[in-house]
Amino acid sequence: MSKKAKIKKTLVDQILDKAMIDHDSLSLNALTGDLPDDIKKEDIYKTLALMGDKTGPVIGILPISQQLSEKKLAKISGNKKVSMIAQKDLEKTTGYVHGANNPIGIRQRHNYPIYIDQSALDKGHMIVSAGEVGRSIRIKSQVLADFVKASFADLCQ
Repeated sequence: MSKKAKIKKTLVDQILDKAMIDHDSLSLNALTGDLPDDIKKEDIYKTLALMGDKTGPVIGILPISQQLSEKKLAKISGNKKVSMIAQKDLEKTTGYVHGANNPIGIRQRHNYPIYIDQSALDKGHMIVSAGEVGRSIRIKSQVLADFVKASFADLCQ
C-alpha cells in the first residue's frame, strides 16, 4: 500500500486552520508559468511590500500579470509617494524573502496597512503565497481581506 504524498502545511496553512478558515493548499510556482489546468495566471496575486513617506511599510496585493500603480497606492494609503522596499531589506521588514511574502504572515507580525486590488473582490477568490517559495493558498477574497484587515482598491496601472 502506498500512501498519497501529503503536502506539509506551511505556517500560513496552520494559522488559517486554527482560525477555521476554509482554503486550499497549493504547490505551484507561478514564476515558471507551469500551472495546473484548473489555475489561471490571472487568479494568482503577488504581495508587494513598499515604503510610504508618511506611513512606513504598506502592502499591495495585485495580479501577477499586472503592474502596481505606486501613485494609486500612495494616494489611498495617505502617502505622497511609495517605493518598493529594497530586496536586501525585505526579510527584515516583512519577515519573508522575495517570492514568499504573504498577507497572513505579515499581518501576524506587523500592523502594516494592506490593500488588495479590486479585481480579487470581483472574482470572489484569489491565490496568494503561503509563506514559502513554491507554496500558495486559494482563498475567498473577502474572507482573506477580513482576516488581515485589508481594503480593496484599484491598484493597477
